Amino acid sequence: MIKFGTDGWRGVIADDFTFDQLWLVACAISRYVARTATGAASMLVGYDTRFNSVGFAELCAVAASEHGIHVKMSESFVSTPSISYATVDLEADGAIMITASHNPARYDGIKFKAAYGGSATSAITAQIEEELRRVEDDPPPRPDFLFEDVLEEGNVELFDPTPRYLDKVVSMVDSDVFPAEGVNVVFDPMYGAGQGLLPLALRRLGMGCREIHGVHNPLFPGLQPEPIGDNLNGLREVVLGGDYHVGIAVDGDADRVTAIDATGRFISSHMVFALLLKHLVEVRGWSGNVVKTVSTSTMIDRLCSRYGLELSVVPVGFKYICDLMLENDILIGGEESGGTGIKNYIPERDGILVGLLLVEIIATNHKTLGQLIDELMDELGRRFVYLRRDMELTQAHKEALLENLGGLKPGEIGGQKVSDVETIDGLKFHRADGSWLMLRVSGTEAVVRVYAEATSQQEVEDLVDEGERLINEVAPG
Repeated sequence: MIKFGTDGWRGVIADDFTFDQLWLVACAISRYVARTATGAASMLVGYDTRFNSVGFAELCAVAASEHGIHVKMSESFVSTPSISYATVDLEADGAIMITASHNPARYDGIKFKAAYGGSATSAITAQIEEELRRVEDDPPPRPDFLFEDVLEEGNVELFDPTPRYLDKVVSMVDSDVFPAEGVNVVFDPMYGAGQGLLPLALRRLGMGCREIHGVHNPLFPGLQPEPIGDNLNGLREVVLGGDYHVGIAVDGDADRVTAIDATGRFISSHMVFALLLKHLVEVRGWSGNVVKTVSTSTMIDRLCSRYGLELSVVPVGFKYICDLMLENDILIGGEESGGTGIKNYIPERDGILVGLLLVEIIATNHKTLGQLIDELMDELGRRFVYLRRDMELTQAHKEALLENLGGLKPGEIGGQKVSDVETIDGLKFHRADGSWLMLRVSGTEAVVRVYAEATSQQEVEDLVDEGERLINEVAPG
């Protein structure tokens, strides 16, 4: 049975992610769009740089066309945020994006973006899954087609969302703060769909930008398209080897972002979130509430307390952040994996937009991102050291964890009493000194993620080791 995870459905290409399976999902989405559209239904389709994503996208476009929906499909690979923005800009009733985001090269996936340009809410996803159950019970025949013939029929056309998207994200930046000599930036799209976007945006702002890993290679050779840890060693080497102020990295579909500062220091998603929150409040003077996923740093809690902002904590997945952005006045929402969305934009995470704002922050303060985060931690009165470790599992072990993880109830972890347990998503054990450990089974991979935050590198590594020990106590059936 096909199940939607935190952001759509993903699977291993040619194993569970096949044309036959994708046809069912695309038909279910198309039925939802056709049923809920207020007028003549229209939908966008985009795709990333993964193996045969273009073929998968063509199948989705045909599925929508077969359901009487007019389709605009990207003429080449595109970033997810550009398709999300185009959904609003072109007043479409929704969009399909073929991507597996940050997952390894063997994966592909499908995301659905609603008419408001953000992740499908839980309510929308539930309706699509209801349609999917009906489609699975009575599958519509998959047509034999040549895509060139489909284009000639006129119900599917090609388009380029990039120019209008760049207009929007560049307009969100305060270019007046940039020095005459500019900010020297290196951009790493990690062989993904963000290729060329940050250099094009910075060129409009009068600055150059070097790009690495900017060729179309669906194997993502030598790295996984997730901007964390050792995946950014190549970016770090380039930053340290030249006169660069910052290296900006986005994931495979360019909706998540992290950075390497001028000294080679990794600026995690938590640091990006915190620096952006401070900048929007103290420099931009923006207001609103804040939302974070449960696996995100308590730096955000401290900043919200400092500014008197209401903080909401939600499960992992940007769709939960999007839910609140649609209902409330949200200044910023962010997740541990690097996705951040801000007000005065669509309710969507956007790695290119946040990357541009990081450049703005550097230009405003004339300091490295590392210096700024150290100053922020000094202001908050403690260090925040974060670590995530992913443990690959057999499917049997994953199923055992899904069934039995909630039964783990340690009274203490690492010699300290557990003061509170959050069960919003997985298990998050808080300790009396403010440190915490979280265990969560991935919704898209056979992986369990172990997260921890403490005040030193050694302490956080010890906490993650404790997490692995707890995971191994749950034996596969």
